[in-house]
Amino acid sequence: QVELVESGGGLVQPGGSLTLSCAVSGSFFNVYDMQWYRQAPAKARELVAGITKSGRIDFADFVKGRFTISRDDAKNTVYLQMNSLKVDDTAVYYCTAEVFATDRVVRSYWGQGTQVTVSS
Repeated sequence: QVELVESGGGLVQPGGSLTLSCAVSGSFFNVYDMQWYRQAPAKARELVAGITKSGRIDFADFVKGRFTISRDDAKNTVYLQMNSLKVDDTAVYYCTAEVFATDRVVRSYWGQGTQVTVSS
C-alpha cells in the first residue's frame, strides 16, 4: 500500500508565499518522477511542475520565475515553494508520483489534495 500525503496549503494574501509538501509512504522500492498539479473550480486539472529522479525540472509557463520544485529522496518527499502568489493561483493542489511498489509494478499514485487560497 502506497500513500501520498500533501500538506502546507492555506490562505495567503496576494504576493505572499507558501510551501507545499508531499510525502510518499508505504511499501515500495523506489520513487521516480514526481509532479504537482492543480485544479481550480470549474477548470480542468493542470500540470504545475515536475521533477524527475535525476533532478530534471519542468514548469508550466504560468508559474515560471515564481514557483520552485525540489525533492528529498531520503524523505521520499517533494516540495513546491510558491512565491509571488496571485489570486489566479487559488486551487486544490495535488501531487503525484511514479512509485515502484513492492509488488514489483510501477504505478502513478495521487495525493488527496491541499487547498491553496490567495485572497486579500
